[in-house]
Amino acid sequence: MTQTKSNVNVEAQAIEAKKASKSLLVLSESEKNEALNHLADVLEREYETILQANEKDLENGKEKGFSEAFMDRLSLSKERIADFANGLREVAKLEDPTGNILSDWTLDNGLQVEKVTVPLGVIGMIYEARPNVTVDATGLALKSGNAIVLKGGSSAIHSNGAIVDVIHKGLSETKIPKEAVQFIASTERAATNELFTMKEHIDVLIPRGGGKLIQAVVENATVPVLETGVGNCHIYVDKEANVEKAINILVNAKTDRPAVCNAAETLVVHEDWLEKHSAALIDALQQHGINVHGDEKAVSVIPGAVPAGHEDWANEYLNTDIAVKTVSDLSEAIAHIETYGTKHSEAIVTENADTAHKFLSLVDAAALYHNASTRFTDGGALGFGAEIGISTQKLHARGPMGLPALTTIKFLMKGDGQIR
Repeated sequence: MTQTKSNVNVEAQAIEAKKASKSLLVLSESEKNEALNHLADVLEREYETILQANEKDLENGKEKGFSEAFMDRLSLSKERIADFANGLREVAKLEDPTGNILSDWTLDNGLQVEKVTVPLGVIGMIYEARPNVTVDATGLALKSGNAIVLKGGSSAIHSNGAIVDVIHKGLSETKIPKEAVQFIASTERAATNELFTMKEHIDVLIPRGGGKLIQAVVENATVPVLETGVGNCHIYVDKEANVEKAINILVNAKTDRPAVCNAAETLVVHEDWLEKHSAALIDALQQHGINVHGDEKAVSVIPGAVPAGHEDWANEYLNTDIAVKTVSDLSEAIAHIETYGTKHSEAIVTENADTAHKFLSLVDAAALYHNASTRFTDGGALGFGAEIGISTQKLHARGPMGLPALTTIKFLMKGDGQIR
């Protein structure tokens, strides 16, 4: 990858973050909590400033013809900003993930050993059109004792800049140095690329966005990456699924917020269940405006369905379209999910406990559900206060990443003159 310099001094900002991270190490839990609660109050107080900046991004989005789903992720309101603030308050209530003694023991020579949780240091956050990430990531980073360097997408440059200005204003009145939160105010790709190789200053990169962004970070970064993933999530309706549960779960997973990564993109349905309950399914699909891309069986049963191609099975629609695949048994359902799933969130609806157990045991994904919507794969919904992303990898962290995912360990040895 050819390295070019951006029009902002990314390295200088990373160095400032590194220095500030040392200050965070000596703060008490109460001092961090007081800072987060103060930030929440300031965000609510300064909401008009943020909304004015957001309006510029929305106007640019309209001019560029961004999709409805994209505009939904970009759009802010007084209520959404209040949600951001409440998220910070929830994070403040959570237990500090640092300084915990995971285990301790004493060697035969009397040397005492402790395995203790500590912050990662400096987090580089690369994300797209989600201004909420600016607040969520900042809150989680500061609570866990980490500094953070934020690089949002160009589509939200004004919104993110205003949010960080408010955060800096709030932090200046707390024990946390405002330099602990750095925002790279550049729309150049070169600024993002510079972050990829700053191993001396940044301890981990977390990409959050579409598949192309995540792939670019994973393939080009020399800084360690906590990989988040796109969500081609499936709902498998088994032949022994309760009709009301199946339809409620499907509708919620598809339509509650279609543009998010834990929304369902494919309905895998047992052919016997479809034959028996097609009328109820069709009514729900039509009532909620869900457009179907189906296999041959689905197209023959569901009015208005269009034939699905290979790209439909792998597609993260992020709208009210859904792919429908009919199967003859559990093995075929699992095989389809293994082929096209992104190891994010997968659900089975069935009243057969043995079938559910096999599904939960055999499907490889970060989050698996029995008789529940995939929409619960979310840090806030699972009690983390907020999340910095959803990891689909297996090392260090998997699933919604809250505070514990932003820590590592130290071994502390205490002796009385022991030598080896």
